[in-house]
Amino acid sequence: MVDVPRELVQHLAHLLYAQRRACGTRRGTRALTCFYQALMVLVWFRKAEDMALLAAGFGISRATAYRYRDEGVAVLAAQAGDLHAALRRAAADDWSHVILDGKLFDCDRLTETTLSVKGEVIDAWFSGKHRDFGANVQAIIRPDGLPIWTSAALPGHLHDTSCARELGITAALNWSAAELDLPTLADSGYESAGHGIMTPVKQPADGRRLAPDNRAYNRLLRGLRWQGERGFAILIGRWKTLRHTTVSPRRIGDIVTAALHLTHFEYKYLPQSR
Repeated sequence: MVDVPRELVQHLAHLLYAQRRACGTRRGTRALTCFYQALMVLVWFRKAEDMALLAAGFGISRATAYRYRDEGVAVLAAQAGDLHAALRRAAADDWSHVILDGKLFDCDRLTETTLSVKGEVIDAWFSGKHRDFGANVQAIIRPDGLPIWTSAALPGHLHDTSCARELGITAALNWSAAELDLPTLADSGYESAGHGIMTPVKQPADGRRLAPDNRAYNRLLRGLRWQGERGFAILIGRWKTLRHTTVSPRRIGDIVTAALHLTHFEYKYLPQSR
């Protein structure tokens, strides 16, 4: 049993059917029908079941279960649009602003190394801030807390601002502020990200209190930005597999994007499931 609407299973089954037709898969050559493959993928997203147990439950081999799961993730991730299209939709829907936030998605320990800014050898996927291994994923979130776009995954040692710049997110948000009149609110980690990306004024290094107008600005910014903190919580709360993953961390971005598409389907077509 899995608590997802039947319409969502059917939606994913239709996407998988189109994928099989595109690949030229012959009828009766797969171990599972499109419906049961979709159900298996959604069980994995919703409950984070062990793949060996999931394979046994559906009467297929573990290798086939992994292959079917990866196919489902790829089909869902392919439905995502680009960042500029998401920003245009937000502006067309008359949202006053969007919110930029990043999150480290927990993963297993990796041996991949890289050089730090100081020239030292460090673990590429280890975040010193969170003291954990993970992948950094950026998200654009509506003022009501629903994410509208998520990025590819980058190594956890990178700062949020570095990820946003490397992925072209800051450039797109600068464009949306100038062309669409759609500013972005962000936390202090995105300081100096460019035009249209508003961040709090930091406390002076010498310990002096902020000026009254800066304190008022920070309070207003927090009052508008707090809903954005719900963005990743909506995804993680709904799809348990995002809480910790054992797949390659470079694929976490696709998994988050797939979970975002599932969430959008429920919000758009099944408002009673919110």
